[in-house]
Amino acid sequence: MSGKRIIHSYGHGGSGWSLAWGAAEDVAALVLAEPTDSAAVIGAGAIGLSTALRLQQAGIATTIHAREFPAESRSARAAGVWSPDSRIALADAVSPDFPATWERQARQAYAANLRYVGRAGHPIEFIQHYFIPRAADTPLPAPYPVGGRPYRRGEASFLHLNHQIRDVAPAWGPVTAIPFDAKVEVRGGLVMTFNVAEYSRQLMTDFLTMGGRLLRASFDKPAEIAALPSRVIINCTGYGARALFGDESLVPIRGQIGWLAPQTDRLYGVYHNEVTVISRRDGVVVQYVGPDDYTGYGIESEVPDRNETIAALARVAPLMEWS
Repeated sequence: MSGKRIIHSYGHGGSGWSLAWGAAEDVAALVLAEPTDSAAVIGAGAIGLSTALRLQQAGIATTIHAREFPAESRSARAAGVWSPDSRIALADAVSPDFPATWERQARQAYAANLRYVGRAGHPIEFIQHYFIPRAADTPLPAPYPVGGRPYRRGEASFLHLNHQIRDVAPAWGPVTAIPFDAKVEVRGGLVMTFNVAEYSRQLMTDFLTMGGRLLRASFDKPAEIAALPSRVIINCTGYGARALFGDESLVPIRGQIGWLAPQTDRLYGVYHNEVTVISRRDGVVVQYVGPDDYTGYGIESEVPDRNETIAALARVAPLMEWS
């Protein structure tokens, strides 16, 4: 590309915030292997922000070029929990060494995220999460029709690797001190939670304070990126790389999230009836995750579905009835 060196770091599907620092470390190692004075990062989502800050920390003058600034990006609409293997790839679509690479990135990212725990504004904190199974006499509601297609028996499943890092995060177990009266045994534990609005603001503040630059820019084809003055360019455009670089291997997996007003006096997460509800400081996340990982597979649209959120709330309403 006209003497340019481009490094692709698209992102990780539902694991963007979780793995961002691990991806950033790998990018920094590649850049530093052939030293340069400056670099350009394309994209200002979770991966772009972390990568740009890591390069700036390494003494490389870095400019972020982004069509969408952090609050506008897809990363801003993430569930915001530590989920490093969330629909990261189909099991038959990765190389044999991928699990080891993933584990290294996950461990690096977890350690880096801990630096933001306890900071003013609570960009990252640990909150209690609960897994609440259905009572034996309660039928599961019919799946909400989000589109896409269901899992087909015999086809590749999504990769699940969390067992490789069970020693990293706090362990889960039976809990009795719960904010509702459940009819079943409840399991739970502390989960690293990203208050995305504040976390992205602090990452950007750190980046700009260290001399980084953020520019509004839109690119429709690789030749436009090649025209940037930096010799080293890091592509952190996430799903946008499918169109920008013609990478048909990227598949959209819709994860619709409904938002409710923040309730900072009740900070906890719940999974029940195929629905996740997470009370973060920047809002209450309501997400129907469906019966399997293929829920929403192949759906690119981000048009809000109010009825889906209403249906999701109806699925968790029985918890309140138990109180």
